[in-house]
Amino acid sequence: MDYERSYLVPANAKKGMLIFNIFRPFDLIIFGTGIATSFIFLMIVSTSNIFFTILACLPGAICSLLVIPIPNYHNTLEALKSIYGYYTGRRKYIWKGWCIYERFINENSKK
Repeated sequence: MDYERSYLVPANAKKGMLIFNIFRPFDLIIFGTGIATSFIFLMIVSTSNIFFTILACLPGAICSLLVIPIPNYHNTLEALKSIYGYYTGRRKYIWKGWCIYERFINENSKK
């Protein structure tokens, strides 16, 4: 039989294409840029003042939060992209399928 030749793709097959099974190259670029920026700011800014130290560490913290994996999305950045796309996208969705009737087409064209 052909049962020996049928293959199933596991649910986590895409994880093998990721770095450390979690990160895309773009995620690591964001993370590295944020950490490098924070490191440069820490070298420039006087660390005797706690307020400036926190401000210097902020780029690294924000970039770290953006690449943290969360459920149902790849990471926080992808979730924020989806939220932004939802609120800035088109609000009226037009359905034209096999069950559309002529009277709906006439009613919509009058508006």
